[in-house]
Amino acid sequence: QVQLVESGGGLVQAGGSLRLSCAASGNIFSIEVMAWYRQAPGKQRDLVARVTGVGRTNYADSVKGRFTISRDYVKNMVYLQMNSLEPEDTGVYYCNAVSSTLVPVNYWGQGTQVTVSS
Repeated sequence: QVQLVESGGGLVQAGGSLRLSCAASGNIFSIEVMAWYRQAPGKQRDLVARVTGVGRTNYADSVKGRFTISRDYVKNMVYLQMNSLEPEDTGVYYCNAVSSTLVPVNYWGQGTQVTVSS
């Protein structure tokens, strides 16, 4: 089992910045991919950014050039630096971890609210 705890959400004006953090604990050696998803009100949960075990990153088109995902393999943390925030970035942000087991298992944090005011 893997436990994920997010922090760093809040209310920010458009154009501002926030940094989300996610702490992983438990069977961390099984984690291959860590990612951030967000869910806006009334919408599905979508991938924002992901980072693999070797540091390869992918971003949603809507956040490219504004958000940066990073991973600290020693502290078992993953971060999401969000710059130039837009009202459309509002939502609940969830930390996700995917195991490297034969049948991958998804783990989720409880989510942290990000609200961007115009």
